[in-house]
Amino acid sequence: MATATLMTKPLPAHPLPRKPLPAGWPRERYESHNRRLKAMRLAIALLDTGVYRPAQAHNHKIRTTAAQIGVHPPSDTTCRLVRALLYDNC
Repeated sequence: MATATLMTKPLPAHPLPRKPLPAGWPRERYESHNRRLKAMRLAIALLDTGVYRPAQAHNHKIRTTAAQIGVHPPSDTTCRLVRALLYDNC
């Protein structure tokens, strides 16, 4: 029986250049946008460490992962968003 292997694409040597957000948005929109980006980074890092279900992603685990990847500690709201991204479809 063949076993499945995880094929991940290596990260580029240099990160992609960031584009500035358009001016004129309300402040809440910038905060929401940046929160979603942070939650996505954290969800990807958790998936890389073997956390696949929301029940496995406690606030402490998410904050520890944030420290490991060099991201500021997330708020409770961001932790909830990370768990929402790790939706349990079982």
